[in-house]
Amino acid sequence: MALNNDNIKTINRPPVVVIMGHIDHGKSTLLDYIRKTNIVAGEAGGITQHLGAYEVKHKTSEGKDGKITFLDTPGHEAFCSIRERGAQVADVAILVVSAEDGVKPQTLEALKCILLEKIPYVVAINKIDKPGADIDKTKQSLAENEVYVEGFGGDIPVVPISALTGKGIPELLDMVLLVTDMLDLKANPEARAEGAIIEAKLDNKKGISATLLIKNGTLESGQYIVASDSISPVRIFEDYQGQNIKKASFSSPVKVIGFNKMPIVGDKFITCLNKKEAENMAKEFADTHKSKQNNPFTIKSENDNTVIIPIIIKADVVGSLEGIKHELAKIKNDKVKIKIVSESIGNVNENDVKIVQGDPNIIIVNFNSKIDTKAQGVIERSNIQIKSFDIIYNLVQFLKDTVISKVPKEYIDEISGTAKILAIFSKNKDKQILGGKVQVGTLAVGSEVKILRRDIEIGRGKIKELQLQKVKASEVNEGYEFGCMIESKIEIALGDKVQGFVTIEKK
Repeated sequence: MALNNDNIKTINRPPVVVIMGHIDHGKSTLLDYIRKTNIVAGEAGGITQHLGAYEVKHKTSEGKDGKITFLDTPGHEAFCSIRERGAQVADVAILVVSAEDGVKPQTLEALKCILLEKIPYVVAINKIDKPGADIDKTKQSLAENEVYVEGFGGDIPVVPISALTGKGIPELLDMVLLVTDMLDLKANPEARAEGAIIEAKLDNKKGISATLLIKNGTLESGQYIVASDSISPVRIFEDYQGQNIKKASFSSPVKVIGFNKMPIVGDKFITCLNKKEAENMAKEFADTHKSKQNNPFTIKSENDNTVIIPIIIKADVVGSLEGIKHELAKIKNDKVKIKIVSESIGNVNENDVKIVQGDPNIIIVNFNSKIDTKAQGVIERSNIQIKSFDIIYNLVQFLKDTVISKVPKEYIDEISGTAKILAIFSKNKDKQILGGKVQVGTLAVGSEVKILRRDIEIGRGKIKELQLQKVKASEVNEGYEFGCMIESKIEIALGDKVQGFVTIEKK
């Protein structure tokens, strides 16, 4: 279906800008200053955990009014998939690099996302107000990682800033709008709205909602949204500030409540004029894209000896769930596997608890979601394992620790010494009096020994007594001859070797 009318002249549209970079390099603080609000204080651990979208107005140094939509993507490694979605819907990127730390691993991850999407970017060297800031050293660090900014062998725009004091931020926004002018972004205000789903969540009272970024056209109340096989009427309709609206146009982030099923984050959406048209499109998609039966994130046992840790994941929004699964895929162990029994958005409910009652080994891993009253009652009465977190790294660390704790212990024999048997003196039941010479290491009283014949183990025993020059000894060292009493059911012969060992836990 063609969504645009070619007879309508397109007009310039505001840019969608994604802010990317390493954790703690100041992405959210930068956005805070731009929006004159404070979301960092509200983020658990000061880490952005969701993809947000915000509109700002900016007057350039030339007095020209501009509008920019910012996507605030997490720099947290766990949210690689969210960050990639941010790049997919953005027109321009700002790569934030700390003037204190220079390029870090997540800086390079963010850069990789930008380059894959082939979008222009501006480097913002942040924290220039800090005592340890070194702008030239940071530019050199960028060059060493093949990011050649202006003045350092390349043409990538670079702006030194302080997200804390605001220094350099007007120049950064000017640069973003300059880059935008070169892109010549256009959109059709009279087309039906289309764009991308950038977040989705379940509210127990309101139902399923999604944050949409409109890339073209205009969205109006009374229309219907289709994203794959999910549909929603445009009735409860809010802007990025939570204000009820009736209409929104391109480059705007909006929230729509009332989806019939959880839309897939990253999916494209289009609009229909009526419910029947929307239902037909959703059905057509469902018929041609059969859902996969197997959960791709469930790690199956490779052999019967593998220990399985079954978990139920509950998360507040789809982005969090994706971030958790992205990190779980990195937890690799040959002996222990994590198996996702169930995953869903919303509160921990009675259904989740009933699953655990069927298998008490299941752990409910809860991220930023509440526990229903009924479920709480069952949890308190039963021995149900539930772990709640508000920072994803803590959740992942808990599961890593759980995997390590479940690894079956392995033991190895550490050899202390080897001796050759040179004489057989007597044998009384299991006790044998022998003479020998230590070839390597040390033999000690009480030590377990392996009995070797032609260097092949034929049995085991224990040293009960040792004599050195007919005097009792606790141990005999390399090169010395000795007499001994060994307790073993295996009859030891001349020329056999005895090998002392200690069994220790394998690290």
